[in-house]
Amino acid sequence: MALGPAPHSTDADGQTPLDPNETGGLIPRHLVTQGDLNDWEQQNILQAVKWLRRTKFPEVLSERFCRELHRRMFDNTWDWAGTYRLSNKNIGCDWPLVPVKLNQVLGNAQYWLNHQSYAADEAAARFHHALVVIHPFPNGNGRHARLMVDTMLMRLGREPFSWGSTANLQGRGAVRNRYIAALRAADASNFEPLLAFVRS
Repeated sequence: MALGPAPHSTDADGQTPLDPNETGGLIPRHLVTQGDLNDWEQQNILQAVKWLRRTKFPEVLSERFCRELHRRMFDNTWDWAGTYRLSNKNIGCDWPLVPVKLNQVLGNAQYWLNHQSYAADEAAARFHHALVVIHPFPNGNGRHARLMVDTMLMRLGREPFSWGSTANLQGRGAVRNRYIAALRAADASNFEPLLAFVRS
């Protein structure tokens, strides 16, 4: 099922550029460099992981949880955390379609699990790819999609993905290049590289 345009970037590093309205939403004004921002965001995400560990939440595959997770991941960083993007990017469906497309994907993932359409790892990998293709939020979509998938797997009693055995897929390098190449292969309905990557 085609969800919309899926080029994973025209930029060398695969990062989603922010427009001026979004960069204006930065909460900590003391950050100077991109490295400072990356470190700050990582600390925010670690707080979200702690929240996940101590919180009993209802359905992971719900719009409410999807948005709340993004909010928790970036609530100390961006004032738009947990809200859908309001502009088109170099990746993703047209921004007005985000809620519809996201609910379709969440419903598809639930159907795959209920009917065992795919093995758990393949369902999770397909779900991850679909979230990245939609690109619901102004930024943080890859990190959010990975944590969504890992949370889903843990709720199924399975180990989270290793994601190329690295905790950082933000920076440039061979592991990130493999990840982007696997997502591009999945754009063409070839999920084997992504399945290999997520457990490597």
